[in-house]
Amino acid sequence: MESLSVELGSRSYPIHIGAGLIGSAPLYAPHLKGGGVAVVTSEIVAPLYLAAVKRAVSGARVTEIVVSDGEQAKSWQTLERVFDALLAARCGRDSLIVALGGGVIGDLAGFAAATYQRGIPFVQVPTTLLAQVDSSVGGKTAINHARGKNMIGAFHQPLAVIADVATLDTLPDRELRSGLAEVIKHGLALDAAFVDWLERNIDLLLKRDATALTHAVKRSCELKARIVAADEREAAERALLNFGHTFGHAIEAGTGYGAWLHGEAIAAGMVMASELSLLMGQLKKTEVSRVRELLHRAGLPVKGPALAPEKLLELMSIDKKAAKGKTRFVLLESIGRAALRSDVEESRVRAAIVAAAQ
Repeated sequence: MESLSVELGSRSYPIHIGAGLIGSAPLYAPHLKGGGVAVVTSEIVAPLYLAAVKRAVSGARVTEIVVSDGEQAKSWQTLERVFDALLAARCGRDSLIVALGGGVIGDLAGFAAATYQRGIPFVQVPTTLLAQVDSSVGGKTAINHARGKNMIGAFHQPLAVIADVATLDTLPDRELRSGLAEVIKHGLALDAAFVDWLERNIDLLLKRDATALTHAVKRSCELKARIVAADEREAAERALLNFGHTFGHAIEAGTGYGAWLHGEAIAAGMVMASELSLLMGQLKKTEVSRVRELLHRAGLPVKGPALAPEKLLELMSIDKKAAKGKTRFVLLESIGRAALRSDVEESRVRAAIVAAAQ
């Protein structure tokens, strides 16, 4: 097992990474305060790993909350179901929520923890690559709104993240590739050397080589933890982690949540953002080609869906990174170095969307 820390003063917490961790009682024990444990999971993950988590917290009173799988679960209706179950089990502020599943479960359970009785503790136990490298770290929790992804949410840091890379063995290929999009994003936005490593090892990652996956998860978490520690609530630097997301979230909303997996939409969004970086005079054409090639080798889409540029522009106008009425874009100055720009003309955004479709 390897561990690192997200440094947030009194709210600092560990990220544990390794194989076979999901049923390790000592990793849960420090967070059990006698008020019971509510495990929020999905109908897909529950048969695989719920029993192991229950054994690990066997000394506590356990409430199982199993919800439907997929992006549609990040809704008011599902959140209400979680609250109903917590209330029926008489969970109090000394109870612990365990978010067992992918990014959807982490976001949903985390938001429930942030708001139930004005906030109770929770632990992230991510079972997808995307959740292990991104959504489980940093305290962003949310549900979706018909007008935009993750529009209703709160910052609520977990007590710990337990990332068991052995769970990736049961992950469908499409989900694994979706997670690789966020791994690649970390490199493109923050670490050129990591991009070099990914180009050399992408085939091993697709083959689920445990050593390669552990390194990819650890490096992604190191990069994200550093940013979160410096800018917990995304006032500035943390927005760089959203490279490709302004376009990607618009793709998800425009196609109906779930039609495109999050990582697939972000991959196409990163191509659009790279093309925009080129049009803004920041990125070289050869660098845009590197972005496209790496995503293609990872089995990810490099072209967006059949949505009119005007539709994507409309959806991007309500992006959370907007400021003073202007959409802000995370662009690349070079491979491994991103920057936030708010001086982007709409005509160039439209041109980038068109260029990405070529």
